[in-house]
Amino acid sequence: MDSYRAQSNDAALDSGQYHNESERIRPHVIVLFGATGDLARRKLLPGFAHLAASHFAPIKVVASSLEEMSDEDFRAFAKAAAAEYGHLETVAFERRIREPLMSEEWEEFAANLRYVPRSAGPETLAAAVAAAEDQLGEGCLRLHYLSVPPAAALDVINMLREAKLVEHSRVIMEKPFGTDLESAVELNAQVQRTFDESQIFRIDHFLGKEATQNILALRFANGLFEPIWNRNFIDHVQIDIPESLGLDRRANFYENTGAYKDMVVTHLFQLMAFVAMEPPSALEPTSISEKKNEVFRSLLPVLPSHVVRGQYQGYRQEEGVARDSDTETFIAMHCELDNWRWAGVPFYLRTGKRMPEGMRIISIAFKEPPRSMFSADSGVGSAGPDHLTFDLADEHKVSLSYYGKRPGSGMKLDKVSMQFSTGKTDYAGDVLEAYERLILDAMRGDHTLFTTADGIESLWERSISLLDAPPPVTPYEPGSWGPNAIHELIAPNAWRLPFEGTWREENPS
Repeated sequence: MDSYRAQSNDAALDSGQYHNESERIRPHVIVLFGATGDLARRKLLPGFAHLAASHFAPIKVVASSLEEMSDEDFRAFAKAAAAEYGHLETVAFERRIREPLMSEEWEEFAANLRYVPRSAGPETLAAAVAAAEDQLGEGCLRLHYLSVPPAAALDVINMLREAKLVEHSRVIMEKPFGTDLESAVELNAQVQRTFDESQIFRIDHFLGKEATQNILALRFANGLFEPIWNRNFIDHVQIDIPESLGLDRRANFYENTGAYKDMVVTHLFQLMAFVAMEPPSALEPTSISEKKNEVFRSLLPVLPSHVVRGQYQGYRQEEGVARDSDTETFIAMHCELDNWRWAGVPFYLRTGKRMPEGMRIISIAFKEPPRSMFSADSGVGSAGPDHLTFDLADEHKVSLSYYGKRPGSGMKLDKVSMQFSTGKTDYAGDVLEAYERLILDAMRGDHTLFTTADGIESLWERSISLLDAPPPVTPYEPGSWGPNAIHELIAPNAWRLPFEGTWREENPS
């Protein structure tokens, strides 16, 4: 084994323990590959600016991409990205903690940006990183962010090895992590030849959202919910992530991927694990990862007969799309877990493009009472079962709906709800954007919210039947909720989107 592999396992870098968020994070050189891409422009560069201004840790960014740019050109690019996606105005960058980052603070961050084109080679990249480390001083670490297509990931890994930038480093990898079991196993093996598994952070930004993490808090910290979180009380679970956008100039990527590989394996199954996992022995990365992997191992094979694939009308006319494309832009599925807690409970997953709204909903449907004392015209049951709903959007809402008596004479029942929103608390300003939270966790060496190689390979193994014999795609109208067959898939239940109600706005004072 090369010496850098052994050095990567020192206790300070990879303790494997839960990290206290009040701990001071060591200085970092962040090496960003794909620095001029869409993700870097929309999320990463504004996020780095916010983290730097919030003084979580001293950071310097060495950016790299295929474009030929000078440092000044890239700084202008980064400033434009923050202006569009990070609310950078002429004189102030309005941070999420509602404190203005004045222009001089932006200039301070910009001074820590360097750009090295890929064509410059590993030696030039290594020299830029070394210069940044000299400025940060002894004890700084490296965080490599691979915001590149999967086909380019191994080239970047090889470049890091040639540049001797593997020691004292961690690497964040973007989805998809392979396209089937064989490619996932090969990708993991290739990456693990250079980096130890403890250095690898496979990112799913959905797991960085406050509402996703709130699932753990609600489930395991409350005697109200923990005893009923099982097949005896829960009828079914829905995880629904529709997108209103289309391809957004990603045809080359999407044609080879589709909704299942792009969204279900990487995002929806990960959310399902948080809903379904057994209690971890401790709030620490190894225990939580193992409980998530137990869910993946208990997932029954995904059957083509339990899947509806759709393609929005007009997709085949998009630039870069084959005229006979069979790529799904929509998928809905019925999954089950073969374990004691969830036996017989269906999990319904749905995601698609060009749908009416972009939402991120997890809905837990509770079983109805075995017998009702209320009359048939009372309204009981008319709006479906009681639901606990997590909205993973920026407001981080949770709602518990149930039947209550309508004021007045008689016994008429209406669906009512109790709602909570992080945005309405005193801590709303402390919410970090999902990528920012996950980048900080990677800098701490905390794997809690990241995916493991074993977990990814388990999911691809259970996808073999679907990938080998996918059902044909069914066209659906843009702006609809998908093909009509989705209603047969979930019958006798119904999809919660569109909602039977709306989220309650804050009451006027």
